[in-house]
Amino acid sequence: MDEYSGAMGSDADVAALASIVGEVEGAVVLLTAAQVAEVRALARAGQLAARQAAGSPAAVRAHDMALRSVAAELGGVLRVTDRTVQSRIDEARDLVEHYAATLGAWETGRITRGHVRVITDAGSVLVDASPERRAEFEAAAIARCERDTPNRVRSEIEILAERFAERSFTDRHRDAAAERRVRVVPGSAGMSDLIATLPTVIADGILDRLTQQAQTIVDAREPGNAGSAFGANGTGDAASAGDSEPDRRRIDQVRADVFSDLLLAGAPALDPTATGDGQGSLGAIRAQVQVIVPALTLLGVDDGPADLVGRSPIDADTARCLAGNTHSWARVLTDPVEGTVLAVDRYRTPWPQRRFLRARDQHCRFPGCRRAAIRCEIDHTIDAAKGGPTALWNLAHLCQRHHSMKQFTRWKVRQLPGGVLEWTSPTGRIYREDAPAPPVAFTPASISTTAVDEPPPF
Repeated sequence: MDEYSGAMGSDADVAALASIVGEVEGAVVLLTAAQVAEVRALARAGQLAARQAAGSPAAVRAHDMALRSVAAELGGVLRVTDRTVQSRIDEARDLVEHYAATLGAWETGRITRGHVRVITDAGSVLVDASPERRAEFEAAAIARCERDTPNRVRSEIEILAERFAERSFTDRHRDAAAERRVRVVPGSAGMSDLIATLPTVIADGILDRLTQQAQTIVDAREPGNAGSAFGANGTGDAASAGDSEPDRRRIDQVRADVFSDLLLAGAPALDPTATGDGQGSLGAIRAQVQVIVPALTLLGVDDGPADLVGRSPIDADTARCLAGNTHSWARVLTDPVEGTVLAVDRYRTPWPQRRFLRARDQHCRFPGCRRAAIRCEIDHTIDAAKGGPTALWNLAHLCQRHHSMKQFTRWKVRQLPGGVLEWTSPTGRIYREDAPAPPVAFTPASISTTAVDEPPPF
C-alpha cells in the first residue's frame, strides 16, 4: 500500500467518487438547462407586459401596472412575492436582451451562473455604451471567465468594464448617489440588519464618528470597570468596585448603541423646518412601530415572543418596555374557538374602525405581502365610487403597491365573512387570504358579536 492509499481509500472508493462526480456533473447540466429556460420564460413575461402597455396614454404607469399584474400571477405559482418576481423579470430581460452571448456561454456550459452575475453586474456601467463596445466587452469578459472562478475574475471584469464605459466614474457616482436609501433585513432571534446605501466617504465618516464616540465611552470607564470588560485577553470578568453592574459592552456593542440613540432621539443638523434658534419639527419625530403583545407576556407571566408586525418576532423584554412607554392601547377581543377578531377596546383614539382593522389585518392583505398595517392604506373592497360602504366588512389594509394593482390591473378581490379576502388573478387562479391569527386574545366568559358590523348575506 502506498502512502496515499489511506487518504484516498480503496479503488472501489475512487470508483464510487468518480460515479458521484459524474452524477453531479450531469445534474449541473440539467440544472443549467432549467435555469436558462426559466430566464427566457421570465424575459418573455416582461416583454408581454410591455406589449400590454404599448400605446397607452400613460405609458410608464400602464407598463408598471401590467408588470405588477404579470409578476403577481407568476408569484402565485412560484410561491414568492410579486416584488421578487418583478425583480427577477427585470434581470431576465436584461440578460436576454443585452447579454445574448453571455447567456449562450452559460447555456453551453462554458461559464457558470456565478460568471453571468459577475458580467452583468460589471456591465451595468455600460448602459450608455454603443452596441459594438458592449459586444467587445462581453466577448473579452467571457474569455476571461472561461479560465477561472467567479470570485477570482470579478475585479478584473470590473476594471475591464471601466475601460469600455462611455461616462466617467464621477458622473456615474452622481447618479448612484441619487439612489441612496435605507432598508431593514429581518434576521433571527429578534434581530435585524439596518442597511444604509450611501456614498463611500459618508459611510466611512459615519463609521469613524461612531467609533470615536464609542471609544470615548469605553475610555471613560473607571479602571476597574474597564478592566472587567477588557482584560488582558479582552474577556476579563473581574467585578468593578461599587454596587453598580460593570459595563461589559464590547466596542461593537457600544457603537451600535450610540448609532441607535442618535437615530431614535437625535435631531438632524440640517433641518429645513427649523426657525430661528429653535429645534425644528424633525427633532420631535419619534419612531413608530406596531407591536402585538400577548397578555401573559405583557404581565410577565411568560417570556414568549411578541410580534413586530411586518418584520419578525421580538423578545419579551423589549415588548414590555415598548408597552410601558406607549401613549395608546388597543385591546383585542377574539372568538375563543376560531380566534377571529370580534371587537377592539379603544383608549385615546378617534379612529375606531382603523383600530379594529389594524388589529385584524396586521399587515397588507395581498397574498405574500408583509408590509405592516401602519404603513398601508385602507381599501374599500367594493370601491366607494361604485357604492361600496365604509363598513368593516368592506375594508382591508393594502400597501400602496397592491392597492394600485387592484385598481389598475385585472386582479380582482372580494371579501368574505370573517375578513377573508379572495383574490382572482388575470388567468382565473384564486388565492385565499385569511385574516392573520391574532397572537393577542382576551377571552371573556361571553361575547356578543352584535357590536361589530356584519356583512350582507352572500
